[in-house]
Order: sequence, then C-alpha cells, then structure tokens
Amino acid sequence: MKTVLMVAEKPSLAQSIAKILSKGSCSSRKGLNGACSVHEYMGTFSGQSVRFKMTSVCGHVMSLDFIGKYNNWDKVDPAELFTKAPTEKKEANPKLNMVKFLQVEGKGCDYVVLWLDCDKEGENICFEVLDAIEPVMNRPYGSERTVYRAKFSSITDTDIWAAMNKLGEPNRNEALSVDARQELDLRIGCAFTRFQTKYFQGKYGNLDSSLISFGPCQTPTLGFCVERHDKIQSFKPETYWVIQAKVFKGKESPLTLDWDRVRVFDREVGQMFVNMTKTSREAKVESVSKKEKAKQRPLALNTVEMLRVASSSLGMGPQHTMQIAERLYTQGYISYPRTETNHYHDNFDLKGTLRQQANNPFWAQEVKALLSEGLNRPRKGADAGDHPPITPMRAASEGELGSDGWRLYEYIVRHFIATVSQDCKYLQTTISFTIASEGFSCSGKTLISPGFTEVMPWLGIPLEEAMPVCERGDVFTVEEIKLVERQTCPPDYLTEADLITLMEKHGIGTDASIPVHINNISQRNYVTVENGRKLKPTNLGIVLVHGYYKTDAELVLPTIRGAVEKQLNLIAQGKANYQQVLQHTLDIFKRKFHYFFDTIASMDELMEVTFSPIAATGKPLSRCGKCHRFMKYIQAKPSRLHCAGCDETYSLPQNGAIKLYKELRCPLDEFELVLWTSGSRGKSYPLCPYCFSNPPFRDMKKGMGCNECTHPSCQHSLNSLGIGQCVECEGGVLVLDPTSGPKWKMACNRCNVMVHFFEHAHRVQVAQESCEACEASLVAVDFNKTRSPLPDGEMQHSGCVFCDPVFQDLVELKHATMRHPSMTRGGGARRGGRGRGRGRREKKPKDKMAALAAYFV
Repeated sequence: MKTVLMVAEKPSLAQSIAKILSKGSCSSRKGLNGACSVHEYMGTFSGQSVRFKMTSVCGHVMSLDFIGKYNNWDKVDPAELFTKAPTEKKEANPKLNMVKFLQVEGKGCDYVVLWLDCDKEGENICFEVLDAIEPVMNRPYGSERTVYRAKFSSITDTDIWAAMNKLGEPNRNEALSVDARQELDLRIGCAFTRFQTKYFQGKYGNLDSSLISFGPCQTPTLGFCVERHDKIQSFKPETYWVIQAKVFKGKESPLTLDWDRVRVFDREVGQMFVNMTKTSREAKVESVSKKEKAKQRPLALNTVEMLRVASSSLGMGPQHTMQIAERLYTQGYISYPRTETNHYHDNFDLKGTLRQQANNPFWAQEVKALLSEGLNRPRKGADAGDHPPITPMRAASEGELGSDGWRLYEYIVRHFIATVSQDCKYLQTTISFTIASEGFSCSGKTLISPGFTEVMPWLGIPLEEAMPVCERGDVFTVEEIKLVERQTCPPDYLTEADLITLMEKHGIGTDASIPVHINNISQRNYVTVENGRKLKPTNLGIVLVHGYYKTDAELVLPTIRGAVEKQLNLIAQGKANYQQVLQHTLDIFKRKFHYFFDTIASMDELMEVTFSPIAATGKPLSRCGKCHRFMKYIQAKPSRLHCAGCDETYSLPQNGAIKLYKELRCPLDEFELVLWTSGSRGKSYPLCPYCFSNPPFRDMKKGMGCNECTHPSCQHSLNSLGIGQCVECEGGVLVLDPTSGPKWKMACNRCNVMVHFFEHAHRVQVAQESCEACEASLVAVDFNKTRSPLPDGEMQHSGCVFCDPVFQDLVELKHATMRHPSMTRGGGARRGGRGRGRGRREKKPKDKMAALAAYFV
C-alpha cells in the first residue's frame, strides 16, 4: 500500500486538517522532535487506497546565513558581504531537528501533499520541505507525479475538501522571490549594520542600543517617523482670526454660525469685518438646502486595514495583532489573515458565512434582519489574486478566544456584517445667512437609516441638535458677534495606523512583514510607542535618519526599496530573472555602502552633538594591563570597558552586573579581573577584559570567561576550578564559583545548571586528584566545628561530589536565574576544558545523572 505524506505549516493546522480529511478517525503520535505530531488514517488518493500521514513544520525549516568565518565581525570586512561572502541554508531552529524529522516521516513515502500557507513565504517553505524529503521518498514510476500543492484560505470542511480535490503544484517563482528578498536583506542589512555598529559604539558611550541596525525596509520605516518629527519641530504657529456669530429666533436655542471666509491672518482686517457685521442686528436666511447623503459601508477586510484598525481603535500593536489573527486562523475561527484583496468573488458564500453568526447575542438582531430582508451587494474592491478577504469562519464566544482574541474576532465579524449591510443614510441641512453683507452658515445632520452603523456604532452619525425650521427670507436676531484669535497647530506624531498607510502606499514591506518592521524600530530603541499608539523617534533614531540624509538620502527614502519590491514581484510572476535582479540590486547597494563608508564623518558631526564621547562616559572600574590606568565601565547597552589612555574598548558579557574581582590580575596580560554575575540566585564568573575579546589560546573562542580558560596553572582557570562534566548539556563543565561562599555552588560554563553544596562551609577547594569512578576532580571541604554536617563531628572531608556517600546529602541541583532568557556570554557555543579527564562522557557512570537528578529543584 502506498503512503501519502501531507505537511502543514503549524502543528495546530495539521491537526485541524487531518481531523477534517479523516472525518475524525485518525490516530496521532508525537514525532521525534517532540514539537510536531503525526496523524495517520486510511483513505483514497488518485483512485487507490493509501495510508495518509499528516504532519507539520514550525514555520521556515531553513534560514539563510553566511558560512561560519564570515560571521566574525572583527575579521571580515563588511564590504565583502555583498558578493564575496558565501551563504548557506541552515536549520532555522536546530533544536527542533526538523530536517531529520521530515526525513524520518518522509522515508518510503510515495506522494507528498503540501498544505503550507498560501502566500509567497508558504511557497518558499514548500521547497524547503521538498529538499528534505525528496531524497528519501520512493522513486516514481516513469513520469508519475508525486508532489502536490493544496490551495486553501480557511480551515473549514468545505475549503479543505475543495483544496484536496483540486491539488496543484508549488510555485517555484514565488519561492525564488522570497529567496531573493532573504539574500538581499541579509547581505545589505549585515554590511551596513556591522560597519555602523562598530564605528559608533567605538566612539560614543551613551547610545543605549546594543545594535545600530540598518535594514532596507526598516530604515525607510523609521524615516517616515523622523520626517513627521521634523515637521513638528520646524512648525511655526501662525495666529489667525475668525468671526464667531450667534443668532436666535424666538425662544429657540441660539445657533453658532460659521464664517464663509473661514479665517483671516490680519487682525485689523478681521476687526474691519466685525465692525461691518455689527452694523446689523439681523441675520437674513438666504437659502435652506436639504440633501440626502450616504456614508458608504466598508470594503471587505484585508490585512493592512485590519492592522490599522487594531492599532487605532483596539490599541493593539501590529505584530501582536498578527499573532492573534494567525491563532484565530489556525483554530478555524477566521480565514487566512494575510491578504491584499478587499473584494469578494462572485461565488463567495456570503449568506452561509452570515448565517453562522445568527445566534450571537451581540449582533443576532442585525444578522437575522439581513437574512430575512436580503443581503446588500458588497462594494467592489481590489482583487490582488491572493486570498479572499478576512472573514469569520465559525461562531465563537469570548470565553473560547480570550480577551484580545475576542476583541479582534468581534471586529472582524462586525466588519463582515457591515460589508453586506445597507449604507448609512442621513439628511444634511445647510442654512445660509447674511449679516450686513457678510455670509455665514450652519449645517446639521439628521439620521434617516443607520444601515451598517447598527453593527459598527462607532462610525455612526453623531446625535446633533435639530436644525430650526425656516425658509428663505426669514430673519434671525443677532445675539453676539466677536473676533476670536486662534493659532495654527503642528501635525501630530505618526500613529502606527498612519505609518502602516504610508508603508502600503510606498511599497515598503508586505502585508506579512509590515508588523515586523514597525516592531523592529521600536525594539532597536529608534522610536518609542506613546499614548494613542503614537511613534515618537528617539535621539538615536533622529540622528541616524538625519545622518543618512546627509550621506545618501536614498538609504532612508522609500523610493529605492519600493523599486526593489516591484522587481521581487516580477520574479514571483515569472517576468524577471532571479539572478539578474539579485546581482543588480546588490551592485547598487555595494556602491552605496562604499560611499557611506567614505562619508560617515558627516554623520559623526550629528552624533557628537547628541551623544557623549566614549572617553567621557562611564565610571572608573578596573586597571588596564597596558597603561595601568583605570578603565571606565560603560553600563549603557552594550556594556563595555574603555581605556582612554590606550583608546581601546573591550567587550563584556551582557545582561548582568559587573564589579571588580578582588583587584586580582590576569597572569597573561596584567589586566585586572572583573566579576560578572546574573544576580544572587544566578551564576557568576570572573573574566579578563583583554582575554574576553582576544582569546589567548587556540581552543578558546571570543567571549569566554575564566571558567572556560584553558590556562594550565592560573588559579582562576577551568583547569584549577573545573570539577566535572555538566549533568545536562553536551560538553559543559561544572566549575566552582570561589565567590559564592558561604552558600557554595558550582555552575556549568555553558548552560544555566547550578549545583549548590556545602552551605556554611569555611572553605571549598578543588583538589588535583580525580575520582576513580567518574574522573571528576575531588573536592576538599572545611567546616566550622559548630556548623559541620559531616558525620561524627568531623570538620574536613575530601571526596567526589558525585560519588562520595558523605557528600550525597549536601548537594542540590538547580537552574540559575537569568536576567534575560536569551542571555549569552558573547555568542556561539563554547567548548569546555579537557583537563584531568573532565568532559570524557564515555567514562561517566550510569548513575551519575540519576544521583544529581534526585536533588533537582
């Protein structure tokens, strides 16, 4: 019997699709990576009985990166990243072992059906999946077709079965357009980011950003925010004057009239008009016009409009909104949330979609009225040829979706109902007056039919006082005429909704990436999100944009990126060559990079006005090993040490505290050691600032502290303080923390495992001898006589932490508390020491892990 492997983009999606196609009769099991399940059932495919296996990936299987040596910021010229540096596809999340998982499940399969999201990114993931499983699939007979692509827009029985019965092929051109975008963003972004980060962090100490990033889309996005900021700063208010008139008739409330001339900018001219109008105490009605007007129902909902409304009305950021929308989609509540289309196809089941909402108490009355009276034909929008508009796919309640999920779902439902409702109709009455020879008017709206605003009340016609009944020739009495002084106002900062509109207009990013770019400029400390979701640029964001304008305005203007997006779309449509577009764009930005490199001094002029030189920043901490002067500790991210005498800057571990380590010096370079700690409940280790940035031994990498240093005799090194192999991670070594007494502990020099032991001991030392059973270093412990937990009142004992029965009850395994979940000590994997048998996994006794696991907290 043949096997069909089906792959979705997310585990929850795979489960939903399998449930529909198997009609609830599938069996499920966990895959080898623990993250993806496999759902199996029997069925029919291409007229034959087959075994179906439905599983998933977790987004992209692979990511693009430079090969190893080109990831070294210090040894690679950023200019080489444009063309010379080779790239390679790496697993996007190595911990998931996704390639191996796909190969295990794909081995021996005869057909593959790809259920990835139906957009360009989804097409790209299709080919990542195929690259993994095609080599292990059964070979086809002759020209037999084995690869199929399912196209769907919602997780409903109808849509899923329709997709299964009309399988197509993955689109290579769309996948190539994503490959091109990935490579362009990688090469351009990394080259500019590395150069300007190193340049500015080496000169200024209070930038307060660990990465001065550049992005072909991110930077124009920031440019829009700074452009608005500049308009606000350069705005000069102007004083103007308006005439305000109040009139009444009989005992009716007075009417406030608007001046036909609107305003004047000369006070004397304004006063002249006031004096003219004051000559008459009567306001004569010149005309009364009544016009029936309509407020149009909304177009069908697409991604950009959803993001705009969520930010402006729901107070939800774009990225958060997309995360919620994707969850609602995978759970089957809404259709696919990434679409540029705002037009329903003629065969779209509007009535069936509406009928699902008939029992929800929040809008049941409006829905039932529409179903009985008939739906209004939706307005004709734009069909981008990708997915139907975002619509609700089944009924839900707040309890099912949670607070934010419900708020977004509620808006999507109300928007959909509004698109098939009648327009809002109202009567606009305008009364024109003359006072002396000056014209005035007033107008008001009277609701005729609420239409779609019944379900979207916030867009309704506001209640106004009724206009007085009058006709041409009637006379009102003038109650008051006065000259009012006002001032023009500056524009406000861009809101997220404003920024999304600008990005869409200029072609910056896609409906999927717009939220990411907005989130990036916030995380990079280029803008802050103020009340009302307004984006206010920081000093760093402002100076960067102004600097780009001084060096090369096209780096920040939206024009060049908009042109690149058009070329990428041509690749997706098969109208442009992938290699030619890639090479042409890289050539343009390479020239721009060289020009930026040559002219960055003009950017410096702006930076030095706003930020302090690195030599004038920070507090004295430890002595330099070269000039023996105190180096300054700069706490602003990225924290580092700077020696003004040598004009050198030294990196430090991030996301922790740094203090002087007993004024001890490194035996290799005479630099005073410093102690890094993640807090009282975390781990700590000493390090030499010079060795941390300049590894002294071949088997050491940049970013290693003394707990990974392989110096053969230094009292602070791994050789002197290392005890035994870590019980959890591969290659890590548990190292004694000599500063931790009286609550002694040893910590892994790679992961966050900590072992607490010998509390209240007077002294703990690592011996030269090793344990015969596990080859861990022996430990000598001295206790005070009054607090010794050793048997028979002994105060001293030596033995193996892992094997000695006397020590067994004095050892407790924990996980260190980190200040940041992604905390590293300089990036990359580290290699532990090998002295005295440490790290030799093959000789570790089987019960060693179990012995410590018993104390796990």
